[in-house]
Amino acid sequence: MVDPHYWHGKSTVVLGASSGLGLEIAAQLFAAGANVTLAARNLKALEAARDAIVAKCPSIEADALQVAAADLGDDQSTIELFSRFSSLDAVFNAIGQSGRKAIADTSPADFQQMWEVNFLTAVRAVRAALPMLLASKGHFVQIGSLASKSASRYLGAYPATKFPLAAYFQQLRLELQTNGLHPMLVCPGPIARNDAGQRYANQTNDLPDSAKQPGGGVKVKAIAPDWLRKGFCKDASVGKRKLSFQQRQNSCLPSANCLPLGAILSSRRRPSLRRSPATRIRQFLLRCRIPISLSIG
Repeated sequence: MVDPHYWHGKSTVVLGASSGLGLEIAAQLFAAGANVTLAARNLKALEAARDAIVAKCPSIEADALQVAAADLGDDQSTIELFSRFSSLDAVFNAIGQSGRKAIADTSPADFQQMWEVNFLTAVRAVRAALPMLLASKGHFVQIGSLASKSASRYLGAYPATKFPLAAYFQQLRLELQTNGLHPMLVCPGPIARNDAGQRYANQTNDLPDSAKQPGGGVKVKAIAPDWLRKGFCKDASVGKRKLSFQQRQNSCLPSANCLPLGAILSSRRRPSLRRSPATRIRQFLLRCRIPISLSIG
């Protein structure tokens, strides 16, 4: 059972919190009573994000929401960010970058740049926060992608720099969950945005029109950020493995033209030799020929 007061008073950091899903997660944590630090590179954008969150929750003490400019692409900046805290209960990492490019045109430099943003920022953050999270038996929640488990067309270096997150978080779970760390990898499909279909217009001149669409044109329904971030906070609080599906308009069941969200959240518990509910659901979906994404990180 989820404790509705679980996050009250918890010390949390949201990386990549100036916009998008990171901002949504920070707002959810603040509304739940957590002490939240918003972190990103742009201080002005962070201050605007903080003001927007406080305006939505006027009854909550604004001092519980802080901002910290930091570049997680730099070792020293990452260390300085986490040295602000004497204790820490959870880190939510929403830093990431996508793009559009034909794979044959994607250069080693393209892979290197996106590898730095999508993977090494997570490694730096885990290493810097780990002593405090082990002490508090806390959570590290990493926002991955459906592309962490299944590549699609015209995404350039993006899938290849998201796949490693699944391996890394599985290793964290296998080696450190018995010490109290709860590593959680979330793999959502495309998230609804106001600029969907236009965001990559300048990168797709020589690509099919489908490349402009969310996920490079994969046939999935965009996920509402507010629906998604509520699930993150709830699932992190209980520390259980969970399979989350993308919802249809009038149903919570997946259909042949609606891919699941594809987030199995890692658990402190050892896998059972019996068929788990998630396994039974997966086998049912396979019998129905419904594509799924299964992540154990």
